[in-house]
Amino acid sequence: MDTSFLNESQLAVREAVAKVCEPFDNAWWREREATKADPKEFHKAFADSGFLGIALPERFGGSGLGVQEAAIMMQTITESGAGFPGAQATHGNIYATQPLGIFGTDAQREHYIPKIVSGEWRTCFGVTEPNTGLNTLELKTTATRNADGTWTVKGQKIWITAAQTAKVMMLLARTTPLEEVKKKSEGLTLFVIPLDKSEGSGLTMRRIHKMGGNAVDSNEVWFDNYVIPADSVVGGDDNIGKGFKMILHGMNAERVLVGAEALGIGYAALQRAADYAGEREVFGRKIGQNQGVAHPLADAYLQLYAATAATYHAARLYDASQTDKSISQNAVGVAANAAKALAAEAGYNAAQRSILAHGGMGFAVEYDVERWLKESFVPRIAPVSREMILNYISERVLKLPKSY
Repeated sequence: MDTSFLNESQLAVREAVAKVCEPFDNAWWREREATKADPKEFHKAFADSGFLGIALPERFGGSGLGVQEAAIMMQTITESGAGFPGAQATHGNIYATQPLGIFGTDAQREHYIPKIVSGEWRTCFGVTEPNTGLNTLELKTTATRNADGTWTVKGQKIWITAAQTAKVMMLLARTTPLEEVKKKSEGLTLFVIPLDKSEGSGLTMRRIHKMGGNAVDSNEVWFDNYVIPADSVVGGDDNIGKGFKMILHGMNAERVLVGAEALGIGYAALQRAADYAGEREVFGRKIGQNQGVAHPLADAYLQLYAATAATYHAARLYDASQTDKSISQNAVGVAANAAKALAAEAGYNAAQRSILAHGGMGFAVEYDVERWLKESFVPRIAPVSREMILNYISERVLKLPKSY
């Protein structure tokens, strides 16, 4: 990565994160992928270093930095060779907790954030559902208030990262039926809830077997009359029905961080390809002397360079919007979505060109590029597809009629 995008303090963050990553080399991550073993030691190392609270308030044990520094952290993690499992082991503590840090009551933040920052409790984000996908406004999971003030949750979530190890979930559920609201964005409530996985609790989950990134679990989660505490509404009862606006803070942060993670995978793969092309000899010359090899790699770098500029612009805008109310959430959303789309394509492109530069050895597990290629599909699909981002830009920037 061209570090001219970063200032002196941000460079210090990058260097410090890289040091935490050092003991966890490519062989370590290959073993975790093969055995599907959770990288708990990696998560603990980041908890012990204090980085899990990088973008959370200092008074609750966080570092009080911003999404800019968090993006640097996430890119450095994936670029170290950890790839997407390294990111997924840590990033939920950052983006999933943004709505809690911004909107939560003091009691909620004092209860949850110190344990999240210390690594004692891991978090997950419960939004996506099997029958609504990206159509968040029509999600089916419901939360109903009980006479004693508690809530009963019914429904299903899918592709919930790290649910097997998480103690806490940020859950979006409908508290007012869709037919009773004026706008679809109303009647959705954001909860911060404990995950009781004991038999009979009403909470069950199943791990999804995946093409790659198997060190960190992805899950289907079912709520069958699952009872959550009365004080679970993020920000208190005044925020019942206002959850969609809250999760936009988490979603925009997530898009920026996933973009940064895609960049890291791309830079790691590209560096590996450049090293290989500079050493490998065929027909008496380094294969990197051949423009048929060199130019695709150089073009991949240009794409990564442009996507890096977009990603760190989006991160700066997100952070500035927290105090400068003249920056609209629409502007932040456009920047975050554009960054995620550009970085995802650039990261994937670099990974697949690295495979081609390696030839047959690109298929060999020991060269790691096949692992990174598989993982580079994730940011192209999640948390939102490229096609939905194009819909968003068409509507919000070009002012074209809504197509969905």
